[in-house]
Amino acid sequence: MITMAQALNTALREAMDEDERVVVFGEDVGALGGVFRITDGLTAEFGNDRCFDTPLAEAGIVGFAVGMAMGGFRPVVEMQFDAFAYPAFEQIASHVAKMRNRTRGHVGLPLVIRIPYAGGIGGVEHHCDSSEAYYAHTPGLKVVTPATVEDAYSLLREAIDDPDPVVFMEPKKLYWSKSDGPAPGAERPARTEPFGRAAVRRSGGDATLVAYGPSVQVALDAAQAAADEGWDLEVVDLRTIVPFDDATVAASVRRTGRCVVVSEAAGFAGVGAEIAARVQERCFHSLHAPVLRVTGLDIPYPPPMLEHHHLPDTDRILDTLDRLQRDDRPDTRFLPLEGAS
Repeated sequence: MITMAQALNTALREAMDEDERVVVFGEDVGALGGVFRITDGLTAEFGNDRCFDTPLAEAGIVGFAVGMAMGGFRPVVEMQFDAFAYPAFEQIASHVAKMRNRTRGHVGLPLVIRIPYAGGIGGVEHHCDSSEAYYAHTPGLKVVTPATVEDAYSLLREAIDDPDPVVFMEPKKLYWSKSDGPAPGAERPARTEPFGRAAVRRSGGDATLVAYGPSVQVALDAAQAAADEGWDLEVVDLRTIVPFDDATVAASVRRTGRCVVVSEAAGFAGVGAEIAARVQERCFHSLHAPVLRVTGLDIPYPPPMLEHHHLPDTDRILDTLDRLQRDDRPDTRFLPLEGAS
């Protein structure tokens, strides 16, 4: 039995063992092993020059990583929590994402920015943001978010090997999710599909639920519950937001004729909105109802006791499926919004 946290730790350990250019640093990642213990034991095994603590200065952490990557290293940095990464965003948007383009392809930045993100742990403000849209909207970055233990290991290994910068978003509430695979150190977990390939986690014929990261299990739970109400739902896990797998998503929606996007982030201008737009553009003539979304509310992340109202859950997805059924009637399909000309 192996947890996602252990799988990530195994990926880092193996990458560091195989390539001395791989270095890991961030706030409390050294002797402590990080807030979530993802880097546990790395300093003891590889020394303070390979896994080390930094000052509490996120812009400095990423700026230092840029210099190290330009100097031939392959840095993996940890932003302690999602909203803590915002001070580093200027470095990410202005330098990390643009260096290859700025140098006409001569200078790549093989660095990974690990960001624990999203909710479900009862965290307070600045500890539970879904910030993926900022990075997905920044050309030059790959944006990855695993939903399974196996993908956590495999995608992190691929991120470290990638010649360009990767924002690796780790769903905090899944750190303790488990797989029946081998324990770390006994045998490496199996490698999964590479970047840019979504995975169909459940097959179905009535509608497609598209999700990523922390929302994949929510979609799977909803699909199981919906089966009791006669729905046969397909669940697609994006795995990588950038690059986006249009082919797998579109093929699924063309088969089912209906699509619901599930995402913890706020609905307005989020990744979910982009997915809905891409599905509508590519699958319009196959759709039996409008593409709908189940997302977090358009508010700053709420206090811990209220987060269950904010996060998508089975009931909200089932309610949305009822809307799909109503919108499927021939006399209501694609009517203009009230008040529209």
